Amino acid sequence: MLRSLLSLLLLLFIYPSQSSPQHDYRLIYAVDLAGVSKPPILLPLTPSSSSQSHRRLRLRRRHLLHGSASNSNSSSARMPLYDDLLSRGYYTTRLFIGTPAQEFALIVDTGSTVTYVPCDSCQSCGMHQDPRFKPEKSSTYKAVKCNNNCRCDEKQHNCVYDRRYAEQSSSSGVLGDDIVSFGSASELKPQHAVFGCENSESGDLFTQRADGIIGLGRGPLSIMDQLVNKGAIDNSFSLCYGGMDLGGGAMILGTHELPGDMVFAPSDSSRSQYYNINLKEIYVAGKLLNLKPSVFDGNHGTVLDSGTTYAYLPKEAYSAFKSAILESVRPLKKTSGPDPNYQDICLGGAGRDVSQLSRTFPQVEMVFGNGQKLSLSPENYLFRHTTVPGAYCLGIFQNGNDQTTLLGGIIVRNTLVTYDRKNERVGFWKTNCSDLWKNLSAKLSPSPSPSVYHGKNTSSGLTPAHSPFSGIAVKDILSGDFRVGVITFEMTLLTDGSSLKLHMTELGAFIANGLDINFSQVRMLNFTSEGNHYHIRWDIYPVDSASYITSTQAKSIILQLTGHHLKLPGKFGSYEIVEWNVERQSTRKPQFLAVFIGSFAILAIILSLIGIWFLRRHQKQALHSYEPVDSVVAEQELQPLRTQLS
Repeated sequence: MLRSLLSLLLLLFIYPSQSSPQHDYRLIYAVDLAGVSKPPILLPLTPSSSSQSHRRLRLRRRHLLHGSASNSNSSSARMPLYDDLLSRGYYTTRLFIGTPAQEFALIVDTGSTVTYVPCDSCQSCGMHQDPRFKPEKSSTYKAVKCNNNCRCDEKQHNCVYDRRYAEQSSSSGVLGDDIVSFGSASELKPQHAVFGCENSESGDLFTQRADGIIGLGRGPLSIMDQLVNKGAIDNSFSLCYGGMDLGGGAMILGTHELPGDMVFAPSDSSRSQYYNINLKEIYVAGKLLNLKPSVFDGNHGTVLDSGTTYAYLPKEAYSAFKSAILESVRPLKKTSGPDPNYQDICLGGAGRDVSQLSRTFPQVEMVFGNGQKLSLSPENYLFRHTTVPGAYCLGIFQNGNDQTTLLGGIIVRNTLVTYDRKNERVGFWKTNCSDLWKNLSAKLSPSPSPSVYHGKNTSSGLTPAHSPFSGIAVKDILSGDFRVGVITFEMTLLTDGSSLKLHMTELGAFIANGLDINFSQVRMLNFTSEGNHYHIRWDIYPVDSASYITSTQAKSIILQLTGHHLKLPGKFGSYEIVEWNVERQSTRKPQFLAVFIGSFAILAIILSLIGIWFLRRHQKQALHSYEPVDSVVAEQELQPLRTQLS
């Protein structure tokens, strides 16, 4: 039920004797990480699938309540983003830890300064997307031993961390050092980094599907600070979240070529560990909201946080914004929200096509202290109603009694956001983030893959925007209402050398289980192999008792495939979905039936006409077999009369 943004303090313990807390947002442990400098890392972002409750999404505002403890010409790591705001409430990327590498799906969080994953020894961790981290399986793992720069465990052996958030979730564990790599498309070589190995988690951290968090905030334990201090990347990173329908996107760690028309806002790092911007004004439908600029400067000011789903304004600003939006959309009908526990502002009758929402909903503009403006389209402040087609709800809420203005992921949908930490500014550039991933992949030609062994579920991934179709647009797959006849996908497998020829049936069973469908629906079309590389083509058909796959089922299957959520045993090695295709329900049977009935009807008519013609001809012939009374006829011999004698 928590709606308000609780103010958070991060206690940074540099030395055990320090007692005054620092405003270090989410840092729990500080460690001196010195080094030299190098290039940028591009990581793809992906939104998660829809098991998250609406309540949990609403509370996904990762603010810590209590805590403890540049050179250019750098490389780049290219990693896709998975998941989306509506279905999961966050975006994730894939990180590989250890030797051999163990793969994890981590929430991209600009508000966190620690990266952590569940430890294999954790007794109170939830069930997540990937297996837990096994330190004993990594030849390069080392626990960070107790020292003057960290908080130590009770036995004074290892450094530990402890994080508690306003949404009543928490994470604690030990700190370890290991090789971290960023996927096969990364130019950046694997790097040593300090991360948290969880021994306990609670709240949303316990129930979420994602394995953990990748911390991109300001602080010594942030993955950004560690890579920058090593000289591995420049002091900048960028995020690009996909739109309302597609999700996905990209993340770049390091610098990249900036668009000439990118809008910048100053960001003062001395104020706090937050990525704050100097917001001064908001326009709705071209009209300035009657607010003092100071309303956006309360408490922590205006903060960008990628780990937060929606946006939250101070009471006065929220009231003015809500009134202006409702004034602009009077023709629309108010409808109840998807969650009865909240009084959401929802409006129906706007249609399902997101690209046409700007015809109904107004444009919003945010003006920064330097006079530059960021334009927001409707998808930057609305979320789609989950049960009422054509209805949308306001994704900006009141921040309780907190005067902080918090801008979450919804504000920057289809926007390239560059966190230029070196020049203390944040840049915004409106674009199609699904296309951006493709464009950046072309611009940053990757060097040979880093020396990392990918885990058993490794995949570079395909976002839905890059997948081929036969007549169904991507946006229709994710939002339309239609019937699917068959889903086809191709996958590649890289095994450890064992043959898969005898395990195809078993593989099909694991695929069916992972997609939550019947085994009878999965059929292998063909496969080819070369050494330990396999290329397999599969079809997914409707269940035997149905004639089609519903759009909801199809969406779930596609998100599972593109999100690479399939769990395959180690003997199947690593996999990658390289292509998928959706075909509408076949209409050939109904057409054939119609043609058959039509043909039968025509044949019946023809036969009837022929019958009538023969009947009339016969009648005519019968009529002509009788001659007139006065006509002359040939005389005929009479047959002898036979009498029967009694």
